[in-house]
Amino acid sequence: SGMSINRAGTLALIANRADNSISVLAIQGKQVKLVDTVVIGEHVAHVAFAPDGRRALAGKFPGHKVALLAVDGQKVTYTKRDLAVGLWPYNLDITPDGKLALTADNGNNGGSDGHVDTVSVIDLEAKPERVIDKVVVGDAPEGLAISPTGKLAVAVLLRGSNNAKTEFFHNRNGSVEVLKIDGKKVTKVGEVEVRGLPEGAVFSPDGRWLYVGN
Repeated sequence: SGMSINRAGTLALIANRADNSISVLAIQGKQVKLVDTVVIGEHVAHVAFAPDGRRALAGKFPGHKVALLAVDGQKVTYTKRDLAVGLWPYNLDITPDGKLALTADNGNNGGSDGHVDTVSVIDLEAKPERVIDKVVVGDAPEGLAISPTGKLAVAVLLRGSNNAKTEFFHNRNGSVEVLKIDGKKVTKVGEVEVRGLPEGAVFSPDGRWLYVGN
């Protein structure tokens, strides 16, 4: 489901949704080799390396938690420590300075239902790491991305755009919710309407453009 490559370009983690595990891939030049499988024990929606490459976070979708992983070379270990975030965390990302992580709490088992959902804010500098805030963004955030500048994030909302027109919460279009990151305070500052069923989002390397897949 999800994938993350460390900054050194030597290791990749793959979230295996049905297998309830994370695959560890070693990267040497153009050679990629499976070196380990880390058992998480439940559906893993996404995984992300911290910038220093020494830890990673994995979204435990049905458990409404984020698992903490320790990384030592090619050895990846599930620490058995989980952080309780919002309902159904589907995507997550970490700021470039490694101080914060954000989760897109999808709600309703991965679909719209007309109720508001959240982005959870995790303080990765705190000892132990903890959830310090939840930002209300709207119905069914799925995609999530943090700008390379670390000053901006976006949560991509389904808003019932893939539901039947007879549903009270149906909308023709989805939206991109814009979040300002100021230190450890995350605030919703804007919204951009996009076409129906938007899912993935990625910033350009300079942070000046955002690409959204509908």
